[in-house]
Amino acid sequence: MSFSQTTQGRPAVGIIGFGAFGRLIAQHLAPHMALRVYDPRPAEADSPTYGAVRTDLIAAARCPVVILAVPVSRLSDVVAAIAPHLRPGTLVVDVGSVKMMPVAIMRAGLPAGVDILGTHPLFGPQSAVGGIVGLKIAVCAVSGRRGRRAAAFLRTVLRLKVIVTTPEAHDREAAAVQGLTHLIARVLVAMEPLPTHMTTRSFSLHMQAVDMVRHDAPEVFEAIERSNPFAAEVRQRFFTLAAQIEADLAREDHSAAIARPSLMKAGTNAGA
Repeated sequence: MSFSQTTQGRPAVGIIGFGAFGRLIAQHLAPHMALRVYDPRPAEADSPTYGAVRTDLIAAARCPVVILAVPVSRLSDVVAAIAPHLRPGTLVVDVGSVKMMPVAIMRAGLPAGVDILGTHPLFGPQSAVGGIVGLKIAVCAVSGRRGRRAAAFLRTVLRLKVIVTTPEAHDREAAAVQGLTHLIARVLVAMEPLPTHMTTRSFSLHMQAVDMVRHDAPEVFEAIERSNPFAAEVRQRFFTLAAQIEADLAREDHSAAIARPSLMKAGTNAGA
């Protein structure tokens, strides 16, 4: 099956999971693909479909390309549900924020003869408001040849910056890149309300970063912090260094407090 850009005879793509990210996928694939989407939740009245046709799970799984846009915590159940209905040669793609766990789930649960591609779009609905051209996507070719054509489509048609990597290398870097970003954002949101008037450029940039992730589904934070096997180590290093800085500041405050009476006494004597 070719990734044709023609309006007739377009390849059918099944999207399983039609939340915020599933809709983002549909928005940018709609001009190129015939989309079939499945989500067990009732459709929201004002939710755009971008021309995608809602269908059942089996019909979505029977498409030549199946994109799994579900939380990592649900991936195992979804893989088990679609496995009996996949055609030989189907390309199954996941879009999870971590890669080692989803790839392992797909390898174990999908039938032989199915091509597997692990991807992680390094953007979301907030950061893609202005379009996706030039944004990054990590790609892990797991099995089969169709993943290479998919990567070429992402690069040449959607004009994304494709980063070819392995699941382990992805998770090692994402543990810092995403793990710290979401961790710091979670803390700053908990500290609100924060100043909005007398702000610096650096503070405003911090808050822009917070705004990009503050509306992510809770499952995104859980996947980034709990499903990445390297995230705990990065968090611990961050907390250890933060505690060290806090201890240094406490010692400096204590030293200043001891020195202050001596300075005040010296000033009094000087004026005597």
